[in-house]
Amino acid sequence: MDDRVAATLREDPTMAALIDRHGRLAIEPAADEFARLCTSIVNQQLSTASAAAIRERFLDVLGGDPTPDRVLAADEGALREAGLSGTKVEYLRATAEAFRDGDPDLTREGLADASDEAAVGRLTQIRGVGEWTARMYLIFALGREDVLPLGDLAVRKGIEQVYNDGAELTRGEMREIAEAWRPYQSYGTRYVWAEYES
Repeated sequence: MDDRVAATLREDPTMAALIDRHGRLAIEPAADEFARLCTSIVNQQLSTASAAAIRERFLDVLGGDPTPDRVLAADEGALREAGLSGTKVEYLRATAEAFRDGDPDLTREGLADASDEAAVGRLTQIRGVGEWTARMYLIFALGREDVLPLGDLAVRKGIEQVYNDGAELTRGEMREIAEAWRPYQSYGTRYVWAEYES
């Protein structure tokens, strides 16, 4: 996180306190977009601990980092034994096919000129990639700096915890709070997560 980002976020006193507590957090594009998207699919609706364990077993089955060919060649029974549901296996295969075919191009280069909404639209055409997964992809695979993934329960709970003593807020109220972080909402999101998980 550079000084420009820190200066913008620090204009929100609550966020300034989170930066002091958690230090500098980065938003950097993933080295491998496909592998990052696989991780998001594995993580869907799982706690952090079980997601990490299943991801390790998933990589063991693949015999290395995820590539479209490895995912498509993997034995379905072995993937199920690794802890993936049949549905998630289907989602991972659909994602592998989309990346292997490369149409549309879902890499950083391919989506470089697409707005966030257009990128989400392309990603959600893949079976199993919903709004949440697509927004995680924008932040963690593409390294986009101004994404607010309100579909994420931890983000919503975190904003309520940090800004409203845990009391409920509407999504509209959350968007209003996050306006102060623009054009760096992805960074604000990371700080809210860090605080929520600590």
